[in-house]
This record gives sequence, structure tokens and C-alpha cells, in this order.
Amino acid sequence: MPEQPLESPDLEPAAADDLLPTVPVVGLAEITTDVTAAATATTAGGAVTPVAAAYRKRTLGLIFWLSVSWLVVVVLAALLADLLPLADYTDTTAGVARSGPSGDHVLGVDGVGRDMLARVVYGTRVSLAVGFMSILMGLVVGGGLGVVAGYFRGRIESVIMGAMDILLAFPALVLALAIVTFWAQGKANIGHVTVAIGLLSIAPIARIIRANTLTFAQRDFVLAARALGAGDRRIIVKEILPNVLPPVFAFSLIAVAVAIVAEGTLAFLALSVQPPTPTWGGMINEGRRLLNDAPHVAFMPAIAMFLTVLALNFAGDSLRARFEVREGRL
Repeated sequence: MPEQPLESPDLEPAAADDLLPTVPVVGLAEITTDVTAAATATTAGGAVTPVAAAYRKRTLGLIFWLSVSWLVVVVLAALLADLLPLADYTDTTAGVARSGPSGDHVLGVDGVGRDMLARVVYGTRVSLAVGFMSILMGLVVGGGLGVVAGYFRGRIESVIMGAMDILLAFPALVLALAIVTFWAQGKANIGHVTVAIGLLSIAPIARIIRANTLTFAQRDFVLAARALGAGDRRIIVKEILPNVLPPVFAFSLIAVAVAIVAEGTLAFLALSVQPPTPTWGGMINEGRRLLNDAPHVAFMPAIAMFLTVLALNFAGDSLRARFEVREGRL
């Protein structure tokens, strides 16, 4: 007896839309809300979640903007000092010698009758000029050497980094004192101090930029550019430098703070810009003999230096965390 084919019940063919999963439509507002919630989420015990911790680390906080605000005020004061209603910083008849802060003299008067506010503001020019110009010198010279050493490797790297190691072997302060003393012959100016501190900054900047160059030199995008026929010069300019400069810029702000302290140290030892041009370190040196009678003479420039260096450190550290290179992002 022949087998009868099995009959299946009549089924309606399914529509194509019924076979596709239903995807809810999410608007931009919902996405923004979810991202914000994840960034501020905490666990049941009150601890910050990993996503929220990473988000907060990548944002620039209140301390960063306060630091930037102070730096903007300091830079503007240095640039516009001639236009501000300040007394002549060389006038010894501005007020009663050693008198403290008052309505006429906000920061007081120094030991010979000069207005402290004018001297602090004009002293800002020297500190900022030496700080930024010396680190710029280190970035140009040390940065170029670091990129060449990290990219080409081999014997070139050995020679360059060997020279940097020799430069780092000298105590920084002793080397700066030697350069200024023998070069300036007791008549140091802003150029002598800038070059001396700039030479000290070359080696550490070269080492940092070399390390960052090594990080990117063997990445896929560099290898792809080389495979497409790009030359070394184009790879360095178009591929390496755009990735190396952001973290180096963050470090440079911290280096500027160190340079300002170094200039203040040289000025304290009377090896910086000579009087009557005011410098923060020179004013602190003058005020140390008046600590009993007029402590504000030393404290006012010291506070200005402290706040400026602190702001540079906070800003540089925040940017370093913002531009930190992670393996997963490359």
C-alpha cells in the first residue's frame, strides 16, 4: 500500500517585517540621558563605577579652570603692565619704607620706599619670559632630537641618548650656576638665564619625546603610511608629531613651573636679571633681611610665585590625564 504524503496545515506566509527583530527607536535625548547616568553612576555602597571614574578622569575639573584663570590674569598683567595704573617700580618715594599693605599701596612698600604691587607685576615679566622661552628652546632642540632618536633608532639613537645621559649627569643647579657665572661675568641678563635654563631642559624633554615617539612609531597607521610609500619626513610630520605633541604640551606646562622656580633660585643668588629690574627671586632675596620688620617684602613675591607655579602644575597635570595615551585607544 503506497504511503500517503503528510499534509501540513495551511499556513499563511510570514511577512518579512515579522521576521525582523523589533528595534526600539531611541532619540538623542535618551542617549544623552543614558551617557550622563553612566558617567555619574555609583554602586550600592556609594563607590564610583569604572565607567564614571573613566569619564571623570577625562573631564577638566574646577581646579583646572581656576588654574587657567589665574594664569590668564598673570599673563595679562605682565603684558599690560605699562598700561595699568601702577607706580614707577624704581620710585623710592612712592611711600613710607617698610610700611605694610594699605589703601594707597595694596601690597605695601619695600625697604627703600618702592611700591610692592608695581614690582611684583613687573617682576612677572621676567619670570614668565624666562619660563616659557627656556622651555620653548628645550622643545625645539630636545624635541627634534627625541623624535629623530625614537623614529630612526639604531646608532643615531645611541649617540643622541648618550649625549642626553651625559647632560643629565650634571647637577642641574650647579650647571646653571656655572653657565651664568662664566658666561655673564657678573652681568647676567634675561638672555643668559633663558639659555642656561633652556640647556637644562633639553635632555629631559628629549627623553620624554623619544619615549612617546617609540610608542607610535610601530603602530598600524604608521606602518600603513610607510606601505603606501610615504617618506620618513611625511610620516614624522603627519603621523608621529600630531600624536606626540598633546601629552608633551601638558608636560611643558609643568616644565615651565620648574623653569620659573629655577629663575627665582638664580635671582635669589643674584645671578639673574640685575637691578633695578625686579624679579620675584630678587625681591625675595631683598626681603629676607626684613623678615622681622617688614615680612610682606619677601612674602608678596613668594606668594605670587607659589600661586603661579601651583597653577601651572595643576593645569599641566589635568591636561596630562586628559591626553594620557592608553593601549586600548590606539
